[in-house]
Amino acid sequence: MKSSLNIGRRKALRSLLAIGGATLLWPLTSFAKPTSIIKRAIPSSGETIPLIGLGSWSTFNVGNDTLARDACAEVIGNFFNAGGRLIDSSPMYGSSQEVIGYGLTKLGKTAQVFSADKVWISSGSEGPEQMEASRRYWNVKQFDLMQVHNVLSWEEHLPTLFDMKNSGKIRYVGITTSHGRRHREIEKIMRNHAIDFVQLTYNIRDREVEKRILPLAQDRGIAIIANRPFQQGYLIDWAKRYSLPDWAKEFDCTNWAQFLLKFIVSHPAVTCAIPATSRVDHVLENKGAATGRLPDEAMRRRMIAYVEKL
Repeated sequence: MKSSLNIGRRKALRSLLAIGGATLLWPLTSFAKPTSIIKRAIPSSGETIPLIGLGSWSTFNVGNDTLARDACAEVIGNFFNAGGRLIDSSPMYGSSQEVIGYGLTKLGKTAQVFSADKVWISSGSEGPEQMEASRRYWNVKQFDLMQVHNVLSWEEHLPTLFDMKNSGKIRYVGITTSHGRRHREIEKIMRNHAIDFVQLTYNIRDREVEKRILPLAQDRGIAIIANRPFQQGYLIDWAKRYSLPDWAKEFDCTNWAQFLLKFIVSHPAVTCAIPATSRVDHVLENKGAATGRLPDEAMRRRMIAYVEKL
C-alpha cells in the first residue's frame, strides 16, 4: 500500500500538471522560446556558461516515483530550452543524481549538460568509487566539474581531483561551502591550490563573501557558483509580501525572483547562480535573470537599501 506521503505528493504533482496545461504535459509538446542568454567566462579556461544554472537540493529528491521523475524531467527540459546548461548535484541529495540522469537520458541531453557534482565522503580512498557511482547515475561520459562538498576531507580529495583533471576524467576542480561556514578554510584553499571553482552561499541578505572571498576569486581567477540564492525559498516568500519597486524595470526585472538573482549575478566575480526548483514556471522566471540589462554598482546599492528597509 502506498504511503499517504506518496499519495499526497502525486496529488500535488497532478495539480501542478493540470495548472500548466499543454506545456507541462509529458511528453512535452512545447518548451519555452529561447532568448538571448547572458553568459560569463570561467576564468581558468575562458569557456562561457549561462549566468543561471539549476540546483537539485531537495527539489529532485523524489525517489522512484515515475510521475515525480517526469515532472523533474520537464523542469530540466525547459531549463535547457531556455538556454541553461549547468546542473549541480551531490551524493548528499538523496535520489537527485538518479533523477537528473533519468531526465537527461529521456530528453537526450546527456551531451549538452554542464554537469557539476561533488565528492562527499570522509575517506579519500573511497572518493573515486563514489564519484564513479555518481557518474553512472547521471549517465554522462565525464563530469565537467567535480567539487569537494563542504570541504570535507579536502586535503585527501583535492590531489585525486587534480589527477582526474590531468587525465581527462573531469574538466574542472572545485570546492564548496554553504550557510556562510568555513570561510577561512575556503580562503586558504583558494590561495594555495589551483582550483577552478568555488561554490558558496551568496544572496542579497548573505553578503559576507563580498569582503574577502569574491575579491580573492577575481584576483586568483576562480569561478564562483552562488548557492542558496533564495535561502531555500525563504527570501522569495518574504519578498512577495512587498511590492516590487517600479525602478526594477530599469534593469529588465519583472518579478522578485529576477530581482534577487540579478543582484547576485551582477557581481563581476559571480559566474553562475544555481536556484533549485521543481516547477517549470519558476525555472522560466529564474532564467529571465540571465536576460536583458544587469544592475550596475549604483543600482546594486539601491537594491540593498530597498531590501533592508522592508
